[in-house]
Amino acid sequence: MDETAATSEAAPLWKRIGVRLIARKPLEVILQEGSKTQMRRVLGRLDLIAVGIGAIIGTGIFVLTGVAAAENAGPAIIISFMIAGLVSGLSAFSYSELASMVPISGSAYTYTYATMGEFMAWIIGWDLILEYLVGAATVAVGWSAYVVSFFKDVFGVEFTKKTTQAPVLWDNDELAFKVNEGAYINIPAIFIALLVTLLLVFGIRQSSWLNQTVVCIKLVVVLFFIFGACKYVDRKNYQPFVPPREGNSYGAKGVFKGTQRVFFAYIGFDAVSTAAQEAKNPQKDLPWGICASLTICTVLYIAVSTVLCGIISYKELNVASPLTFALEFHDNTKWLRILIEIGAIAGLSSVILILLMGQPRILFTMARDGMFPKIFGRLHHRFKTPYVPTIVAGVVCAVLAGVLPVDILGDMTSVGTLLAFILVNIGVIIMRYTHPDAERGFKVPLGNFIIPIPGALIALVILVLSDGPTIYRLFIWLGVGVIVYVIYGYRHSRVGNPEKWSEEDLKYFQDAGITNIEENTPTAFEKERIDGSFDSDKPSVNHDHVSKSANVDMPEVHHYTSQEDNNGRVTSPVEDNIVPEMPTTPKQARF
Repeated sequence: MDETAATSEAAPLWKRIGVRLIARKPLEVILQEGSKTQMRRVLGRLDLIAVGIGAIIGTGIFVLTGVAAAENAGPAIIISFMIAGLVSGLSAFSYSELASMVPISGSAYTYTYATMGEFMAWIIGWDLILEYLVGAATVAVGWSAYVVSFFKDVFGVEFTKKTTQAPVLWDNDELAFKVNEGAYINIPAIFIALLVTLLLVFGIRQSSWLNQTVVCIKLVVVLFFIFGACKYVDRKNYQPFVPPREGNSYGAKGVFKGTQRVFFAYIGFDAVSTAAQEAKNPQKDLPWGICASLTICTVLYIAVSTVLCGIISYKELNVASPLTFALEFHDNTKWLRILIEIGAIAGLSSVILILLMGQPRILFTMARDGMFPKIFGRLHHRFKTPYVPTIVAGVVCAVLAGVLPVDILGDMTSVGTLLAFILVNIGVIIMRYTHPDAERGFKVPLGNFIIPIPGALIALVILVLSDGPTIYRLFIWLGVGVIVYVIYGYRHSRVGNPEKWSEEDLKYFQDAGITNIEENTPTAFEKERIDGSFDSDKPSVNHDHVSKSANVDMPEVHHYTSQEDNNGRVTSPVEDNIVPEMPTTPKQARF
């Protein structure tokens, strides 16, 4: 046993555990593993912008706008969207910097692992699982409502409540669940969740083509609603703009509660970062995809909410399909309702697609770090997709969509999103000090603090103002996550337990980029963390860089650009046997 290990074992148990919990995964190891991915790099800049729009424009416009106006903010839902857009914009800058610096599919989980250590990475990873899974279920419920409305308007067919609604409802005044009499299960919501899951198993390229088509359709439909319905606006419907407080609704606090609720609508740019390992040029294109999609969608959100609250009283909007419902109160709008229903069905389908694309890739990345069983970290041999987590996520999403109402699902997703925003903003500040020279394709403007700190603080304020039951559910979920971490993640983490990972274990992933990182684990710096007793005559260990003695190969060739074969097919560097070069120093990174 060497001197460092002996000192480590002699240290008190609480110190050893503390060191484990803050152990960071070296940035260069993260980049190397991502560079040799077997995922196909087929997504360009426009594809990534479409991914963002595909995830953002959906439930926020087609579903939650009406619910948040009716239950929380009234016509001031317009202000709620502005605040949410502002905070999302601040966080989008931080996401863009980290995504260009760490272009790996794990999104905020990976960023946190490199900045705050293993335990916080687990917390945010577990939180993201909630965010994406429950988010997709929320959209599936909204999709079901628009399908029912579409069949009623076009074919005169009315589906029974028994098979198209959740068996429970949430009472916002009493903050309690109630039985939805006559409803048993939401079959359309289950159907769309499983159908999208099947498509995602087959491959990202096919999913991208479908998403781009759907994005074009719903952009046209949203513009049709804005310009087609604006003639029905009655200024009286904006009075009072901020309704007086009634119980848990309205007033200034209601505006912020509305902001918290519609935050769900902004998780799309987060989904862009989960596609990092399938992007052709992630360092340059990910910031474009994040910022451009958020800007476009924020403008459309504000416009739609303004028109919607002007054509009908906000008190009537507590339905899962508010746009078509509001138009029913006006003559000669059937053609517009049908068009919106088609756009909503198509648009919500793309949101489900993007969310169910993002969640499995986070689970996939966590499994490769040893946080979940290895089966979740393996790609399909033919389609090169993380098929096991995709199938598991799809089935769980279908179950949630079948039995829970849209408002409960939406609130749970929003608080998860806010927590992710807080940690990502903090992560940018930490990275500025721990990796000041690392290559960044995008950098948050105005210094280290002016944008990230307000982004984190405002997100924290909105999170605190959430309903008590919503926060309780978040902490219960995180509590369950801590138990899972103690039982499995802590004991199997590659960073914390390198001795448990043999070469055969790593070969299971069938990925050349996954290597033993034993030299970069806490055992290499426990002594310094615990008692600062490193020998002054020995060179200090840089915890964030790969040691020369680490069992990590540094290839010699590089460019993160895509190739085309004789048939014009875009192939990844791995497919062409071109091994991307990973930098030996941060400044050498070029994407």
